[in-house]
Amino acid sequence: MSKNLVITGASSGIGAATARAAVEAGWKVALGARTLDKLEALVEELGAENAIAVQTDVTDFDQVQRLVDATIERYGSVEGVFVNAGFGAARGFQKETVEHWREMVLTNVLGAALTIRAAMPAIIDSKGHFILTGSVAGTRALPGSLYSSTKFAVHGMAESLRQELSGTGARVTLIAPGMVDTPFFDNGAGPGALVADDIARAVIYAIEQPEHVDVNMMLVRPTAQDL
Repeated sequence: MSKNLVITGASSGIGAATARAAVEAGWKVALGARTLDKLEALVEELGAENAIAVQTDVTDFDQVQRLVDATIERYGSVEGVFVNAGFGAARGFQKETVEHWREMVLTNVLGAALTIRAAMPAIIDSKGHFILTGSVAGTRALPGSLYSSTKFAVHGMAESLRQELSGTGARVTLIAPGMVDTPFFDNGAGPGALVADDIARAVIYAIEQPEHVDVNMMLVRPTAQDL
């Protein structure tokens, strides 16, 4: 019986790296993101027998439900969901547009909640695993950072979800990266940053633990990071 992992925000960065690591570890993956051509290229790389692509805007519940349903239709079950879709904004409450803020809050917070809602029955049924992407910015407030506030919300969501699922056999892991050199940063994260594969290994570590072990939170920083 295959192990099947749904990944949102799968078209690049941490999501794409995790898809590669999961397939290497023997999982089948269902890839969701807004950019279909990047998803299809990743499916071609991973092999059509190992991956499917479903164009998904996580702020639209029907689209998230379609991603979960397509996974079950293709593979029969969902053993893991990596709630990873999200993006940032410049620090400063006078920076960015209001529209950018709105889309970020809806994606980072509501999108995570909608993904959980859509996948919860399947995860309970399989005694599976939710993995949420938080951030070091969700552990301490950053000056002028609305992004930080969205990640505080995700951190709280992960613990609320863990408590709701207690007794079902399902597990919840929050992974909070520090600086990671991904497309999240327009000009790169700078020297010494983590790479996406570092976080992908953390995801695989969490979901490959024995059933009685729930790694609730992993804070993963570069060796040299002040924050």
